[in-house]
Amino acid sequence: MPTPLKAGEVLRSRYKIRRIIGQGGMGSIYLADDLRLEGRQCALKEVEHDRSMPTDMLQQARDQFLREATVLARLDHPNLPKVSDFFSMGGRDYLVMDFVPGKDLRTLMLDARQSNAFLEEQEVLSWASQLADALSYLHSQKPPILHRDIKPGNIKLTPSGLVKLVDFGLVKILASDEMTITILQGRGTALYTPLEQYGGESGHTDARSDIYAFGSTLYHLMTNTPPGEARERFLHPESLRSPRELNPNLSPRTERAILWAMNLHPDDRPQTVDAFRQALLGNWNPPLRSNRTGSGSSVERATLRNILSSPFEQTLLWVSLGLAIFSLIVTLVR
Repeated sequence: MPTPLKAGEVLRSRYKIRRIIGQGGMGSIYLADDLRLEGRQCALKEVEHDRSMPTDMLQQARDQFLREATVLARLDHPNLPKVSDFFSMGGRDYLVMDFVPGKDLRTLMLDARQSNAFLEEQEVLSWASQLADALSYLHSQKPPILHRDIKPGNIKLTPSGLVKLVDFGLVKILASDEMTITILQGRGTALYTPLEQYGGESGHTDARSDIYAFGSTLYHLMTNTPPGEARERFLHPESLRSPRELNPNLSPRTERAILWAMNLHPDDRPQTVDAFRQALLGNWNPPLRSNRTGSGSSVERATLRNILSSPFEQTLLWVSLGLAIFSLIVTLVR
């Protein structure tokens, strides 16, 4: 792991390091003061590429970072931190972003769990709506931009109630040939990563990959329980417990939407973030989870039970049954 910068160091005669606020295998994220703009704090994401790579590949990686940092710097959305600068120093690349105050959603979830409680469903759904706005904006760029590391720890709630999707560490920009290019080599956090993302650069990822991570994030936030890795679910489909089994207060509708987004096969998920948002918050219920990975899984059985447990849907079932019996009697009388 690269040797981190020390508090007090100044980069480019502008950014004075305060402290480390995040750390990973390829560098750290620092809180820094912008010496040109008094009172402004920013977050510096540091990238040190693998120096064992051949020289030409290392240069390609750095050129790629600069190209994609240029794209990120053009983004402007209230639910995304603004990228204001990028530069290279001493073999390391730096991305400068707005510092986002507040707690991340992982911390809020852990606080609730420690109190033997769950986060309020409506509150989580309001965060989900904001997150959907950010992802819809990213996916609608030309070319589309994928985040690829959506998780509770990468979503911050500001003191004003605004949600921001932070850490552009694994952002991908879809090239015209539909292959993906990555700023940092990596595959996201295992608990929220879809199967297709394990393919690295040879794997095909698209907007549906972010939707899987989005659904897995909501699963964790709503149940206080990690969703489990996609690879484990592929081998043992019954291993994923239904959200309402873990949190009985959760509505059947929210459960169905989350499980729809968490389907292992991309074709079985919502095809767009807007479709997922509609399933969560609109007036349309998503289809039940398909049976690609095996029959009669515990999630499918529980989902069916939850559908029939809704009073409204029970009424519809009995009305439909009554109409069917009435039609049969009329047919026999004739």
